Amino acid sequence: MNVLEARVFPLLKSKVAIVTGGSQGMGKVTASMFLRAGAKVAIGDVKEKEGNETVAELSRHGDAIFVRTDISKSEDVQNLVAKSVAAFGKLDVAINNAALTPDSTKLIDFDENYWRKLVDINLTGTALCCKWEMQQMIKQGSKGSVVNIASINAFKPHPNMPAYTAAKHALVGLTKHAAMEGGPNGIRVNAIAPGAIFSDMSAAALKIMGTTMEEFAPTVSYLNRFGMAHEVAQGSLWLASDSSSYVTGICLPIDGGYLAK
Repeated sequence: MNVLEARVFPLLKSKVAIVTGGSQGMGKVTASMFLRAGAKVAIGDVKEKEGNETVAELSRHGDAIFVRTDISKSEDVQNLVAKSVAAFGKLDVAINNAALTPDSTKLIDFDENYWRKLVDINLTGTALCCKWEMQQMIKQGSKGSVVNIASINAFKPHPNMPAYTAAKHALVGLTKHAAMEGGPNGIRVNAIAPGAIFSDMSAAALKIMGTTMEEFAPTVSYLNRFGMAHEVAQGSLWLASDSSSYVTGICLPIDGGYLAK
């Protein structure tokens, strides 16, 4: 696919951002875009080798560090926030992108161990990120922006993903609650619901399904194509920046019109 990336403006100049799950995929693209938008970026991820390689690659765009982080562990998230502040002096923005891949069974057959693991990361882990990120922003006495990465599964269930769908629905509720608490402190909290986004994972899934992107795309988008990771990152950039200064408590679909179908 060849969808040109929109021009990136310095919307985050002098800001410090955390991006979880930033060693690959949408997280890596978001970290790159934020650096080019003027931010200093701390990447948190469980994948240490890939995380360090990503920072080495992206450092040409600006200041970045990697902190190994399992977001399901409170002490890891506290450490991510502490090291980000130690390196860059403050925290202005957080993109809570880290998540476990969807489950693949019917509800009546769901794997209880995987359910617990997925909820620990996709929901509880994101809640822990909000907790410690917002505490730091309140401690600073400064405004801030938190963006949680949800999914169109938060609005429409898909077959064989009961744990993922439940966690993403709950994530939208968590976002609304966090926006309510954060508002009086000048902290905005929003979510993004990506639709079908092109990636190595989606390409492999299409192959397993015995179909092509050209055949499948019209079923998931009015634009008759998959989205690109940089298109999701542009949404995060807008919500992270002062351009969206009166926006909080929403979940922004970036889905090519799928939810309108």
